[in-house]
Amino acid sequence: MIKQAIIPLAGLGTRLLPLTSVFAKELLPINGKPGLEYIIEECIDAGIKEIIFIISKKKMMIKNYFYNDVFYKNLIKKKKDKRIIAEYKKILKYKKMIKFVYQNNPKGTGDAVLKTKKFVKDKYFLMLLPDDLIIKKNCSKSMINTHKKYKASVMASMSVDKKNVSRWGIYKLNKKLNNTDYLIKGVVEKPNVKEAPSNKAVIGRYILPKSIFLKLKNTKPSQGGEIHITDAIQSLIDSNEKFIAHNFLGKYLDCGTMSGYINSSKEISKLWNYAWLEQVTLG
Repeated sequence: MIKQAIIPLAGLGTRLLPLTSVFAKELLPINGKPGLEYIIEECIDAGIKEIIFIISKKKMMIKNYFYNDVFYKNLIKKKKDKRIIAEYKKILKYKKMIKFVYQNNPKGTGDAVLKTKKFVKDKYFLMLLPDDLIIKKNCSKSMINTHKKYKASVMASMSVDKKNVSRWGIYKLNKKLNNTDYLIKGVVEKPNVKEAPSNKAVIGRYILPKSIFLKLKNTKPSQGGEIHITDAIQSLIDSNEKFIAHNFLGKYLDCGTMSGYINSSKEISKLWNYAWLEQVTLG
């Protein structure tokens, strides 16, 4: 069973400036609650018991969000507001699950993952990138089911328009296993339209083997000084580690750009309003 998840949070969020000049992008509200909470809830619903956050000293706001006990206790003493009490209980529940590790120099997602090496216990773990929200269906849960079925590493996949493949990492497909799963040969980063091996794009959900830490340790940094997780994944595939691209059934939302962030708020608001109307109608 996969019980641990890691979430890299040390990025500066420059695509969301000027908001991120003073605020951690993962705490920006999406329909009334921080985007990070949607990721945590996805983990809990998928059966995850421990979440490792990778932050930097510049992102201590994230840690403070979960360790603001004095504020909540003083407020509850004064107001005894049921909503505030419920929020504090939720934060306490999250806090029990969370560990923090630090990546103070931005050296890529691969380096961030490597920082968690001594905390990862099991043979496989889940990694989620917080810029990618997937709603309506729990992507992590369905990936874990695929992992159980095939005893393999799993990466989330989404079909994209051929003309937009240069925006994504694109899978080299090996064999179709069923309607949602493909055995893969590798990933090509942002290919041009003519060279793209498929239209299946990499989305920010991964089930990775613990053996990736050794590959990451031996991965040479790029010209920009970053260690790319995809280089280590390719090295594992070349060493006969089985990787599956899983076409998830939920709706993908990109929260990493200003237009994507605004659209995500609109989409989740629609879902909430629909659920509320349904409750009123049925109630």
